[in-house]
Amino acid sequence: MINDLYNQAMARKKEPKSGSYTNYLFDKGLDKILKKVGEEATEVVIAAKNADKAEIANETADIFYHIAVMLAETGVTPLEVQAVLEERHGKQSNVHDRSEIQEY
Repeated sequence: MINDLYNQAMARKKEPKSGSYTNYLFDKGLDKILKKVGEEATEVVIAAKNADKAEIANETADIFYHIAVMLAETGVTPLEVQAVLEERHGKQSNVHDRSEIQEY
């Protein structure tokens, strides 16, 4: 799925289409793309807190799309992301509960 979105974004980047939202984002640049990624991430959190499955699916689709555009803009491929995930797979986490803060 993310590969398809990425490939579509790359196609728009190589062959712009008039009126394309993807091209609008590329034209506005990385700051605009990242702003949209942040907005969509917040909307996913709110949808999950609201326990609205349709809203969760909708907002998750939006963030996947904007992540794909961000990857295309920054030159990072989904294969590079997959390689990181594969490297992490099966590794023991170093996450531990933090001790309570006693003083400020």
